Amino acid sequence: MTKKCQILVIGHNTNGCRPEHEKIAYEVGVEIAKSKSVLICGGLGGVMNAVAHGVHDSNGIAVGIIPQDDPKMANEYCDIVIPTGMGLTRDFLNALSADGVIIIGGGSGTLSEVCAAYMHKKPMVAIRKMGGTVEPYIDGFLDHRENIKIIGVDSSKEAVEKILELTTHRH
Repeated sequence: MTKKCQILVIGHNTNGCRPEHEKIAYEVGVEIAKSKSVLICGGLGGVMNAVAHGVHDSNGIAVGIIPQDDPKMANEYCDIVIPTGMGLTRDFLNALSADGVIIIGGGSGTLSEVCAAYMHKKPMVAIRKMGGTVEPYIDGFLDHRENIKIIGVDSSKEAVEKILELTTHRH
């Protein structure tokens, strides 16, 4: 059996998540399920809820790695919940669990996950025009080390296609 691609989707939590973020995230979830990949997400609200909803509605697998120790804190669309009890440290677990990362807006928590993924050279794509802390780095690097470029894309379908292309050599 071939290992399934594990795609981490990150972005705005409930606070700061707008309808356009939720729409794109839901569509990304649908595309992840169609590709037979596994969704990894933070398991809570906002983008995490919307992307897991899209995966759920398309009969895919959604894994929520939550900061709390109570699995009931995860959103209702997570098929597998990993309650870490680690607080924000779980951002590193999310990044390291992924073969590739899709970014949909986001604040400092998203940036923390992006930094963790960047340090470990995980392929990343960011959907343009979603705002957030990562916007200035789209189509560029986080720092002078130029570990991995954050590739900008314009749609949910393009995001999943590009991350699958970038992660193919890693399986």
